[in-house]
Amino acid sequence: MLNLRSINIIGRTYRHVNRYRQILTILFKYGFDNIIDVLKIDQYLEVGLQMISRKKREKVERLTPQERVRLIFEELGPTFIKFGQILSTRPDLIPLPFLHELEKLQDNVPPFSFAEVKSIISSEFKSNAALLNHLQNQYNLLEYKSNHPNKNIAEPFESIEELPLASASIGQVHRAVLKTGEKVAVKIQRPGIKRLIEVDLEILLHLATLMERHIEDLSFFRPVKIVQEFAATLERELDYTLEASNMIRVERQFPSDKRTTNIVHGSADKTTTDEDIDELNSDNKAHCSKHNHGIYIPKVYLEHTTCSILTMEYVEGIKISEVETLDAKGYDRKLLTKRGADFILTQVLDYGFFHGDLHPGNIFVLPDNIICPIDFGIMGFVDQYSREVFVDIIANTVMQNTSQISRLLLELTDYDEEPDLRALERDIAGFTGQYLAGSALKHINMGKMLQDIVQIALNHRLRLMPETFLMLKAFTAVEGVAQMVDPEFDMVSHAAPYIKKAKMARFSPSRISDDMSRVSSESIKLLQSIPRESLAIIRQLRKGKLTIGFDVQRLERILAAQHQSNNRIAIAIIIASLILASSLLLCFAVPPLILGLSLPGIIGLGCAGFIGFMLIISIFKQ
Repeated sequence: MLNLRSINIIGRTYRHVNRYRQILTILFKYGFDNIIDVLKIDQYLEVGLQMISRKKREKVERLTPQERVRLIFEELGPTFIKFGQILSTRPDLIPLPFLHELEKLQDNVPPFSFAEVKSIISSEFKSNAALLNHLQNQYNLLEYKSNHPNKNIAEPFESIEELPLASASIGQVHRAVLKTGEKVAVKIQRPGIKRLIEVDLEILLHLATLMERHIEDLSFFRPVKIVQEFAATLERELDYTLEASNMIRVERQFPSDKRTTNIVHGSADKTTTDEDIDELNSDNKAHCSKHNHGIYIPKVYLEHTTCSILTMEYVEGIKISEVETLDAKGYDRKLLTKRGADFILTQVLDYGFFHGDLHPGNIFVLPDNIICPIDFGIMGFVDQYSREVFVDIIANTVMQNTSQISRLLLELTDYDEEPDLRALERDIAGFTGQYLAGSALKHINMGKMLQDIVQIALNHRLRLMPETFLMLKAFTAVEGVAQMVDPEFDMVSHAAPYIKKAKMARFSPSRISDDMSRVSSESIKLLQSIPRESLAIIRQLRKGKLTIGFDVQRLERILAAQHQSNNRIAIAIIIASLILASSLLLCFAVPPLILGLSLPGIIGLGCAGFIGFMLIISIFKQ
């Protein structure tokens, strides 16, 4: 559990001085040293941090602001890399040019030592074994014992390779063999990563607080809430049992009639030869032919999975981006493209639970043209209502019904002020005319079309829901892969039957019955609650305890400004009093005297001058 706490501003000290200094130094390096002045960080920092020298920075003039921001995230390490990757899915928070640049963030870091790998495995599984034995003894889990007679939970692996297959900021993957002889891929969380993330999150929370306080334009984006949401997202990603649950849930969407443990995702395995792949083709032909939907999800070993270790089936195939290899091995690229599109369309439109990171590196091809997606850490969920609105937007775009598209777009977005509907409809009319006037559907770039819809929403200060944008991004990513594998693939035409099916499903007898039942149930509950709530209001009125709460926007900022103004008036009165009193002391030559002048009067005037000078600096700085 991540422990996200506010940094103690009152004490004007930080628990993580060194990390804060490192962050500020990197900001200086890439030309963002004005941030300290804008956020007024200097008034909270210790003296040692205030004296950070602005060292000569690298030449960054040739880099765009977007590139510099990406380099800052990469240099600041795991927390900020993940933060950037999550921001790349939030067009409601950052401009599209920054969003596209953050999509390039690389998550590859040097691996940690094999000694640490062994230590983590030993610690994790021994603690799990102790917990399991305790539960078995306490609750007498004889059924579990009988079903798992040969499971050695404390030492599940017969062997594990020392060199990792891949290394990322959160963890790394090793190939291993279970004591049962099954080949597995083991994802192991980086040691100390939770503590590092907690430190960075606390600093981010403080910076977000300062942004809301001092940068009025950013208050619209609610930076503090963004950091809190980011903390919750990272917490889920740090729990590998959730990723295992995601894999199981997706496997139920595309069940396999027969499973095998002799296939591994393995472009990362540099020792694999052509003969090995040919052998796999022949050995697993029967297995692959059972997948009528053409999708295979690796098996998860829950008994060997913990919060920090994920054990899954090790499958080997060819990365879908390796088009020349696919051609050399005789794979059907058109079929692969169709199956990849079916995968995301089925997930989004039928289930509303989908893979949120389908870039080419996360898609492998197995024998018999089977698609094998991996890395289920980022998943999206879209409720039924949002899916139906999305389908209606596509249908009305084809029919160029601009007023209906405007209304539907408002259903998928959040906003603080009511937008100008006429201006919105005008922009959407231009959008539909651009894509549909004189163009065949097969020539429409769905990714670009969805991107333009997002831009229209941003132009009208409409915040797209994060999960909705993740859904749009998933479609865009799949279309990009499709264009790489089969440039002639028509995503719009391929999606048409799914959209028609989703629209017709609303009018099925079972759906109508469910809707009527739900409406009736909610109506009855509402009618039942009206007398009770009315009686409660009358009782409060009778007792004189009825209160009305209201929220004034920027009330805290107004109060803070008023408080600051009052303080300055008080200081000005003190300065005036000092000047008046000191002048009287000088006039009457009140001893002790220096050169015939009253020493208390000189001191009083000096204090008044110093305080007045500081007050003037504060006013100009503000």
